[in-house]
Amino acid sequence: MTRSLTALAYARPSALETAGSGRLLGLETSGGRTPRGAEARPRFFSGFLSSPQIAARGLLAVADVAAARYHQRMRPGSLDPVVTGNGDRLRFESFSGCGGVYARLDVLSAGLDGAETGHGTTNVDVNNPLREALSRLTGTDPLHLRVGPDELAVTTLDGPVVEKKVPLPDRWLRGFAEAQVSSAGFDLRAELSGAEAVRFLRSLPRGQARGRGPLWVVQQGRTLRPTTRPVPGAVCLAGPDRLVALERVLRHATALRVYGPVPDGAAAPSAWEVELPGMRLTLTLSPDPARGFSGEGGVLEALATEEAAGDAELISVLLAWEPRIDLADLAEQSGLPVDRVRAALTRLGTAGRVGYDVAEAAYFHRELPYDADRAERHNPRLLSARALLAAGAVALDGELATVVSGERRYQVREAADGRLSCTCAWWADHRGRRGPCKHALAVRMARRGMTVETAPAAVGAATQAAR
Repeated sequence: MTRSLTALAYARPSALETAGSGRLLGLETSGGRTPRGAEARPRFFSGFLSSPQIAARGLLAVADVAAARYHQRMRPGSLDPVVTGNGDRLRFESFSGCGGVYARLDVLSAGLDGAETGHGTTNVDVNNPLREALSRLTGTDPLHLRVGPDELAVTTLDGPVVEKKVPLPDRWLRGFAEAQVSSAGFDLRAELSGAEAVRFLRSLPRGQARGRGPLWVVQQGRTLRPTTRPVPGAVCLAGPDRLVALERVLRHATALRVYGPVPDGAAAPSAWEVELPGMRLTLTLSPDPARGFSGEGGVLEALATEEAAGDAELISVLLAWEPRIDLADLAEQSGLPVDRVRAALTRLGTAGRVGYDVAEAAYFHRELPYDADRAERHNPRLLSARALLAAGAVALDGELATVVSGERRYQVREAADGRLSCTCAWWADHRGRRGPCKHALAVRMARRGMTVETAPAAVGAATQAAR
């Protein structure tokens, strides 16, 4: 796994303080993007929280996921959450260190009292002393929230900074994109009241035996019933213990909604949304605790087309930090059909520039504060497919194609509906459920007339990966 160190620089540590007028939660920001461009420490909000204790617990839940590894637990994660201001809400996002759980707390306009919310995306410092202070927060006293430096600090930002150097794996970045693509295919499968949600979540097993298949649940009356097979309407719950972060807010839950794709017999991702007063906390789980989102392959088709690249460039200039991206409106503004707008948004998702909200069944604009092209450059299957194409390893013959990879030849066939199948072991194992294999991806590129210009050294390295 490719990893690098990312430096997050804060003017000072985030803290929960007591002031003359009450308590102040100051969340310090690192480098991010706003409508004005890149900023060292953007400022998104300064106002009161309608439900201070619930917001504190929701933020802790997001931080819990950022610090967790649900698979191979001996190596904890450490990346600070990301916050996006969308004008009418604040979104706090994180990903688990193992890449299998995506968390997001949406503090909606009803949860923000009497202040305008800015626009932009950045990391926020959530340190251990702050976590301890938030966990002790009780009562209903007013809590002032500041996201970004206070007005006095704005003039003194050239002083000393607090810097964190954290590992940033490529698979973590790809996971953001893949979780968004998976979520876009979800439908609402179940809805429980707050009391039923508490009963169900507290009844779940805390662990899952090694080698055992995933748990499935289906709504029955007012609750969810476990089942061992994917009956119609069922939702996959792989690794029930990965929902532990929801316990932070369970006592305040007003509803639980569960989302997932149409069951096809195989393990699948799912999203678990707890509704709170003025807020929503959502956990999206990968199909298996040992399987991160980064290898799902849902973005590969969008990355393998030059048309989507051009469309994404056009759509990107039309985005304006919307909390809900209207596909029809973007289609009208851009002159593109809706399906091409959707493909462009998928491609922008690989650069961290859009996310997907299952509660509203809509994309939203954000700009992750990382190298936008890195996830694409370090996607193994995409690199391998481009290397095969550059090496002239693809031969097209009607609906059949031959791909030479190493010393072997693979047959790739295109069905009437446009889907590709391959004779390789990857296809035999996954049957397209985790995106196309490198051979099918190379054939797709060849059929679209794509060419790959790569430096010789890069071609050699990528060709080794293709084998």
